[in-house]
Amino acid sequence: MRLLTVAAMRRVDAAAIGGGVPGLALMEAAGAAVAARARARLPAAGRVEVLCGPGNNGGDGFVAARLLAADGYAVGLSLLGDRGALKGDAAQAAEAWTGPVRSADAGAIPACDLVIDALFGAGLARDLDGVARALVEAVNASGRPVLAVDVPSGVDGDTGAARGTAIRAVETVTFVALKPGHLLQPGRSLCGQLSVADIGTGPAALEAGLAACAPAYRNGPDLWAQAFPRLTGTSHKYTRGHALVLSGPATKTGAARLAALGALRVGAGLVTVASPAGALAENAAHLTAIMLRPCESADDLDDLLTDERLNVVLAGPGLGTGEPSRERVAVAAAAGRGLVLDADALTSFAGQAPLLAAHIADGAASAVLTPHAGEFARLFGTADATAEGADKVARARAAAALTGAVVVFKGADTVIASPDGRAAINDHGTPYLGTAGSGDVLGGLIAGLMAQGMPPFEAASAGVWLHGDAGLRHGPGLIAEDIPELMPAVLRALVAADLR
Repeated sequence: MRLLTVAAMRRVDAAAIGGGVPGLALMEAAGAAVAARARARLPAAGRVEVLCGPGNNGGDGFVAARLLAADGYAVGLSLLGDRGALKGDAAQAAEAWTGPVRSADAGAIPACDLVIDALFGAGLARDLDGVARALVEAVNASGRPVLAVDVPSGVDGDTGAARGTAIRAVETVTFVALKPGHLLQPGRSLCGQLSVADIGTGPAALEAGLAACAPAYRNGPDLWAQAFPRLTGTSHKYTRGHALVLSGPATKTGAARLAALGALRVGAGLVTVASPAGALAENAAHLTAIMLRPCESADDLDDLLTDERLNVVLAGPGLGTGEPSRERVAVAAAAGRGLVLDADALTSFAGQAPLLAAHIADGAASAVLTPHAGEFARLFGTADATAEGADKVARARAAAALTGAVVVFKGADTVIASPDGRAAINDHGTPYLGTAGSGDVLGGLIAGLMAQGMPPFEAASAGVWLHGDAGLRHGPGLIAEDIPELMPAVLRALVAADLR
């Protein structure tokens, strides 16, 4: 699903109106969509309190209030600001409301079954303060369920940031398409359930909006299903790729084994763990279908990679930091293999992202980097567009452009960014994935998909989604070892849903 920035959504509205759809008709459709979702949450003869702001978001609220009152619900309406200051379509929507209009203030929220938040939309340009902030805080303190219009008031539609404070909603109704702020934290947690309504803007207007922003997506099978590996009657293990996972010393072998198992479970035909001699026995005691090869140095890795069937190298989990790891990455990149770099491999290039980029470019390697926030900060530093302060999508895109690699910026709102400007935001997951070794398995899933020929952006996006799906299936008590074991069920569901 493509996402629209706030500016692109304005372009959609403008294109629709320019194409002959009255602005008031769009507002009526938006208000009707809000009213429909409110009905689904209200008991018969329930009471709803509609909070309207001074712009078009408030106009949507006036429409919803009128429609709900006509259906027999008890509707109260409060307006933040002066009714006489309303303009354009919002003023017309307000004129059609015949009920009383109270002044919204920071007083107690009236007793009701549902609050409709139509105060501020996704384009809020400044932090909430004064009466507006006090009102939002009063809504949150009331504990009453909130249905938000477009975004919860206070949430930045592009970044998901809370502008000073923000309403906590149980559901958010937005229009035409989701925005990045619906999926990026903390906006994702503040939105509750997400609903997208068609308000009649039309396909031409949508195309105008999509053309006005860099391609960004909600991560899901529709994004990568066409590239997902498919087996045929002539498939065998050698047609499904061979992933090589680099292991660290005997005391740090578990991470590499988890990654290797992830690669095997997601479908790589062969997986080998390249291990220092002192760690061979430790790894051999735990591995069966996964093969072992000795590898003490970058020169040993160079010798291993004379076997062209080894088409993807995963380096980082438990590998160790410093010059030896940098040398191994350089060798793998120079060999032109697919690369998945995580953990120690990234930390080994702390503050040296241009050097890593040079290695990737020199070997024309297809690379995926999978940093969490700490590794991201160590690798890219704080002096450019990747620095903390910009929104997460912008930082990930900048990192991908700098390194020439797909960047998986991990977290509760993992962002996958490609050097060509594409980005995906993943909201298909669970906090239970925040456990030791989970990220190692994710690296293995991505490497296993790349080994089977999946392009790096699609492989990274699919790996993140599959990883999240496994976590959702398991839930409480999840440990990293569970994730590969859940892959058969995850993959069966993809096949059954005909998403491949």
